[in-house]
Amino acid sequence: MRIVYHLGAHCTDEERLLRCLLKNRQTLGEQGIVVPGPARYRSLLRDTAITLKGQPAGRDTQALVLEQIMEEDRAERLILSWDNFLSFPQWVLKERLYPAAAERVRAFTQIFPEIEAEFHLAIRNPATFLPELFAKQRDKSFEQFMAGIDPLDLHWSEVIEDVLINNPGVPFTVWCDEDTPLIWPEVLQAVSGHAEGTSLTDTDELLSMIMSPEGLTRMTAYIDSHPVQTATQRRRIVSAFLDKFALPDRVEMELEVPGWTEDTVTALTATYHEDVARIRAMPGVTFISA
Repeated sequence: MRIVYHLGAHCTDEERLLRCLLKNRQTLGEQGIVVPGPARYRSLLRDTAITLKGQPAGRDTQALVLEQIMEEDRAERLILSWDNFLSFPQWVLKERLYPAAAERVRAFTQIFPEIEAEFHLAIRNPATFLPELFAKQRDKSFEQFMAGIDPLDLHWSEVIEDVLINNPGVPFTVWCDEDTPLIWPEVLQAVSGHAEGTSLTDTDELLSMIMSPEGLTRMTAYIDSHPVQTATQRRRIVSAFLDKFALPDRVEMELEVPGWTEDTVTALTATYHEDVARIRAMPGVTFISA
């Protein structure tokens, strides 16, 4: 068995991936892919990790935890998704981005030290990520939230590198949240590991949020009459329909951040693109590109 940890991050997926996989539990289950409801494992894993204090769990503890997570007797892949695996929102920024991520992820994997693990993470441009993350804070000004950190010093590559160092040999799949509408089938397949040709239902939630109903209907009809042969072909089709039918208020985010200018956003975006290039080149990382 392999345990698949979908690590978030915050302000990216918003549970869409998990909802889609849960709707397809029966189809996935026929391939040995188990997708438990989040109530079965999130608090359980957190409490178990706290109890273990970073030490590996014994076989009795592993069996007991698995018994509470899974109804099935066995699985090829067990999918666990939680954007708080890396950190709770209030602790994401503390001198750097997700400073406790490596330690936390290691603590969770130590609950099942004898079971292979696999990590999946969506990253997001700090220019839009930081304002969205700030909205999740309570009783803080933006200045207090940033705590003197220069946003240009925040790098996802550091988070990923730390997690890999603490979990050597664990496969790590990464993609940009901004690309998700174009690469959604590949993301679903990477996380679930379902067989090629598997038909999943209700996979259009994300597109329905950013494309007009007319556009989505027309795109679906087009794909039905012109079956997609490759991932690249699908991306071109989705991109074309988004160009024509995207909902402007859903795809264009107005940033009102104290002290930020258009130059700030441009600099953050350029730094993010450089960081993405670093991540693509990292050993042990599979990058899903648009």
